[in-house]
Amino acid sequence: MASDSSTEPSSRIPNFFRMSVRERLDALTERGVLSAADARLLLSGDQQLSLPVADKMIENVIGVFGLPQGVALNFLINGRDVVVPLAVEEPSIVAGLSGAARMARLGGGYTFTTTDPILIGQVQLVDMGDPQAARTTLLSHRDELLALANSLHPKMVARGGGARDLDVFLHEAPEDGRTMLVLHLYVDTRDAMGANLVNTMCEGVAPLVETLTGGKVFLRILSNLTDRALVHARVEIPAANLAGKGYSGEAVRDGIVLANDLALVDPYRAATHNKGIMNGVDAVAIATGNDWRALEAAAHAFAARDGRYRALTRWFVGDDGPLVGEIDIPMKVGTVGGSLETNPTVRMNHRLLGNPNASTLAGIMGVVGLAQNFAALRALSTDGIQQNHMTLHARSVASTAKVPASLFDAVVEELIAGGEIKVWKAQEIADRLKQKPRQPAAAERSSASGKAILLGEHAVVYGRPALAVPVPLAMSARATQANAGDGVRVVIPAWGIEQHLRSEQKPSGVGQMLAMLLDTLDLGSANMTIEVEPSVPRAMGLGGSAALAVAIIRALDAAFQLHLDDTRINALAFECERTAHGTPSGIDNTVATFGRPLWYQRAAEARTQPGTGDASFSICEPADGLRLVVGITGKESLTAGMVGQVRAAWEAQTAAIDAIFDQIEHHTLRGREAFEAGDWQQLGSSMNLCHGLLNALQLSTPEIEDLVYRCRAAGALGAKLTGGGGGGSMIALCPGSTEAVIEAIERAGYAALDLG
Repeated sequence: MASDSSTEPSSRIPNFFRMSVRERLDALTERGVLSAADARLLLSGDQQLSLPVADKMIENVIGVFGLPQGVALNFLINGRDVVVPLAVEEPSIVAGLSGAARMARLGGGYTFTTTDPILIGQVQLVDMGDPQAARTTLLSHRDELLALANSLHPKMVARGGGARDLDVFLHEAPEDGRTMLVLHLYVDTRDAMGANLVNTMCEGVAPLVETLTGGKVFLRILSNLTDRALVHARVEIPAANLAGKGYSGEAVRDGIVLANDLALVDPYRAATHNKGIMNGVDAVAIATGNDWRALEAAAHAFAARDGRYRALTRWFVGDDGPLVGEIDIPMKVGTVGGSLETNPTVRMNHRLLGNPNASTLAGIMGVVGLAQNFAALRALSTDGIQQNHMTLHARSVASTAKVPASLFDAVVEELIAGGEIKVWKAQEIADRLKQKPRQPAAAERSSASGKAILLGEHAVVYGRPALAVPVPLAMSARATQANAGDGVRVVIPAWGIEQHLRSEQKPSGVGQMLAMLLDTLDLGSANMTIEVEPSVPRAMGLGGSAALAVAIIRALDAAFQLHLDDTRINALAFECERTAHGTPSGIDNTVATFGRPLWYQRAAEARTQPGTGDASFSICEPADGLRLVVGITGKESLTAGMVGQVRAAWEAQTAAIDAIFDQIEHHTLRGREAFEAGDWQQLGSSMNLCHGLLNALQLSTPEIEDLVYRCRAAGALGAKLTGGGGGGSMIALCPGSTEAVIEAIERAGYAALDLG
């Protein structure tokens, strides 16, 4: 993964954390970090350890336990860009590492050196007569003992490894005072972790040790104190780069040094200090199939090597004032054998790292430990760990409490503001908000509904009917008149949008739609600020753009006393949809305007001229007991693109695509009857059949298919994509209760919206 001077470095991906999972995988694939095949495996979940394979790895298997996997970005290590895989459940570790690496790369990144990958085997000898003489004898037969050990693993010797040296130590047993002799066998295991190999060597030389000394061999086993396999990592960060959060760079630098000094002299602080280092090391170890327990044991034993437990790192002020950090840590890891051969995710993560050898992987892990330590010390030296964890903790608690996606951000905000971040508190807040839906912040705010198409999407553009239900309070907006010369400013904080029409020669997106509206309503010279608060995610097939248009039109009507009725508002919103989507059906803006379940159909000419002709609609009330849930993939879908894709297919194969539309119409008609009569089995069947037809139009995605499968498995009578497809959302019909389906959606990592 070397840097390419002609492209952005592979480990530097701005706004990675804001992307959907699919977009992150696409970004990694585009930069050559992941292969397209590996990205598909990750997206489908097929890379995960299967139950039959797990059953062969340990005893008494009853399932497979999962951990979130992320990647730490921005790492520049020994001049190479590296994307680091991390398997970890603790919030802030991935973000902390990526932030630390981003800061370090500004000063040249990290460097590391490693010793040979030596693993130590121990042979314990007792009852040997004269201990000193036995020691001398063993040392004098060094070459014979090493040759015997290497004869047991000739392939390791051929790869440049094998038993390199030995030493002999004498110890006094604390119980009975007798002398124990311990032979240390130093084995270079190359890219293997080497535990079994070294144990075999210890077993193999034991009879010769007994013959040479006349003693009795007892233990024959490796040591996990791998102080012959060391990593030294270093980073230098200019003080100016440390400034932030109201602190000067020098203040942050000196705070980090002081915090590390305490860990060097106080074992109580050192224990937490080193635990933080291992937060990063262990996450890489698990992701790469290495024994994190052995690494923990080695690190903590090494930290106490001089008889007093202390920090593994050293932070100090370098020449000319930079912050310098160093770590020396034992790191015996493997890149062949073990779980690497059986766990497909582990194999993938080695490929993601560029298939490093064991020494390089050890160096990367040492760097990660140093980076994680920096992230923790910097937080402690500025705002404190608790401040940085609070938001992540609140989000985790809200997720555990199964807060609906529509209320999630509001619940998180209240948890943080109240300071009592507990699951029961999150549930209490969510219950209160459910009973009293979140209202606009001020009386003059105007609102509009989103939509979920139950039956008939895409076919409705071609003159067939569709049945849609509203998503209440999807969007609210407020328009306030501004001073002369201020122009028009539109702000949607939740979507990161702030546009000033006065300064834009050719507005795009929301600005383009708004410019058309202002011109139509003869408000082109008006000065105003328009604030919009969405309650649904954008580009998720839930009618967000139409709801946005209706909410803004109503806000303009209220601010400038335009006296628009719903028919006029609907017509204006349709023109906005045309600006956004090209040939919309008109159903989104109609549901957004009237906020009721609708039966919608365009005139017959739309069958040959898509999107044309007058449209008619009627209120279509469901029977009591209708329960619907929307599952949101998180992958944005542009309706215009999907509408264009279907249009191209229709133009190329008109008869075949019309036949699909006719079948969709048939199931939509039957579905309406079931909707009004309360025949949920029939409605579910119509939904399932329509989903299959939409899939035939290539509108579904792996995420939608996953959601559809999970909802049906959880008891949904019907489940299908809703809206444009190509991502976005799906809708499920739930018998009696929505709870099981919502749980299935959220357990899979998607967002759920309960429509009741």
